[in-house]
Amino acid sequence: MVKLSVIVPFYNVRDYAPDTLASLQENTGEDVEFLLVDDCSTDGTRALLEKAERELQGAVLVPREENGGLASARNSGLARAEGEFVTFLDGDDWLAPGYYARLLSAAEKLRCDFLRTDHVRCTGRSRTIARVPHGRREVVEDPRGAILPADRTTSVDYAYAWAGIYHRRLLDRGLLHFTEGLRTAEDRPWIWRLHREAESFAAVGLLGVFYRRGVASSLTQIGDVRQLDFLRAFDQVVTETAEDRDAAALLPKAVRTYCAIIAHHLTSGRFEPRVARLLRARSAAALRTLPPAVRDEALHAMDAPRAARLRRLLRRPTRAAPPAGVPRLSPDGAGPARRAANGASV
Repeated sequence: MVKLSVIVPFYNVRDYAPDTLASLQENTGEDVEFLLVDDCSTDGTRALLEKAERELQGAVLVPREENGGLASARNSGLARAEGEFVTFLDGDDWLAPGYYARLLSAAEKLRCDFLRTDHVRCTGRSRTIARVPHGRREVVEDPRGAILPADRTTSVDYAYAWAGIYHRRLLDRGLLHFTEGLRTAEDRPWIWRLHREAESFAAVGLLGVFYRRGVASSLTQIGDVRQLDFLRAFDQVVTETAEDRDAAALLPKAVRTYCAIIAHHLTSGRFEPRVARLLRARSAAALRTLPPAVRDEALHAMDAPRAARLRRLLRRPTRAAPPAGVPRLSPDGAGPARRAANGASV
């Protein structure tokens, strides 16, 4: 039986894929499968993956018929996964030798739904250790309890799917799939759902994933319209959290994070002029869909420059409708289902 399924999407990363594949070679095992998802690469990456399928123990090439982005590529891998445990890696990152053996050992020891791990951020020759923002290590806990407090960085803000390992029961429950079509911030609704709906998790101090930052082809470095998918991602976070049984406690955290991310993008300077205008219009529309009391509390807690910037957006005349498929929330943060349960009309 396959013990671990490793899902690795690739798209036009010919210059980095050899390092990734070489690190997988240092993590092989009879019970490990590597699902190499080609998201319709056009730069020669596909040939590297075909060679890896022949030479790398446990490698399976998973070709996609059309480019769909990271979320869709990961879902293609999940559809083929056979392991008792699942983890992820991006096609331009790499691993320390023997890392997956240590990760599996930790998962089997703690026997919880999922583990979160530290990682190493790599920018050029610089290396920085990034820790899971959760103080207790190797202690199994309720993941719902790790969402708060609202005014601090917590585990839901550490939204790296590859920084962890996940038991198959989460896949069978539908909790590991990503929102199709999201081109960026796809990890955000995913990690919030895990923390709301899984039953147990732990943070462990394992280092073994090397996260390559500053890659020119990465969406974090590109200022086109695909970057605006972060709005769709956080609309989903807010909407689903508003339907949660603990919405009153959890929604302020979701709204604070959303406001902070909007403020960050407004000042990033990475967007083309046309996209920057669209960013302002869509951000204004998104801010108006948030429950006013919760939103105003979030702005009050922000530093003055960022809060002022978002308040100016709120005063900005706009005809933009809320993003498609995202319901407007009531002032108390209740979504349609909760309002119906309270006797209000939908």
